[in-house]
Amino acid sequence: MRILITTSGSAESDLAVRLGGVVHQMVGGTLTLLTVIKHEAERTQAESILVRAKMLLGKNIPVETQIRTGHTAEEIVHEAVMNRHELVVMGEQKQQGLAGRWLPPTAERVVARMPCPVLIARGEIRPLREVLVCESGRDPSLLNRLITHLAPLLKKVDELTALHVMSQMAAAPGVPGWELRADADELIERHTVEGNLLEADLARLSQLNVRLEAKVRHGLVVREILAEMQSGDYDLVAIGAHQGKGWERFLLDDLAHELICHADRPLLVV
Repeated sequence: MRILITTSGSAESDLAVRLGGVVHQMVGGTLTLLTVIKHEAERTQAESILVRAKMLLGKNIPVETQIRTGHTAEEIVHEAVMNRHELVVMGEQKQQGLAGRWLPPTAERVVARMPCPVLIARGEIRPLREVLVCESGRDPSLLNRLITHLAPLLKKVDELTALHVMSQMAAAPGVPGWELRADADELIERHTVEGNLLEADLARLSQLNVRLEAKVRHGLVVREILAEMQSGDYDLVAIGAHQGKGWERFLLDDLAHELICHADRPLLVV
């Protein structure tokens, strides 16, 4: 796998470097460190940042380095496209409130344009053993993209959990009340619409030959995903990217935006 790690020398970037090293140890392949500068006068500082990042990775990990000049998000995307990287790992400071909506952080600008998955480093960096996949009817191709792009990584984890959140506000007309309280096993056993989706998820994930579990939570989507992150103590959470701009993002409560802002652990956006 061709992995690109971006760094600016910040504490958040250090998390990305360490997380990228963890992924590289799991799947191998090539590893590239990238830092972006605004002016050529900053090149010496950039070189120092890359030297320090290489030290964080360790002496035994072969790594290439790149310095690009320009706008950070644009240059990250250009590097990923030009050199056909398959995964981008980056750090991002969590942003709260309206400022985060009007001035989206670098990670969101990268996610909106990136042709490959983006892994955002957060919280404690540890081996990726337990992975939560937040599938939904809004993005039925998430699992297909995950398997297509990241099968080598997913085959190395211990357990994959497929989560569906059933929101009463979004429920189709005529859905019985018991379905909005049922667990995954009951929904699958009684062949409900949500149960069939969960069963299909497990069937698609079964080709990875790892331990699988299906879960359902009931309530507001973002709140329930964040709650499951905490209760399950997952090492990695995977979501689909739901892009929006300006007032559309503000009004539609973009799930990817909310989770990027509030996740407290590594978040994989596919």
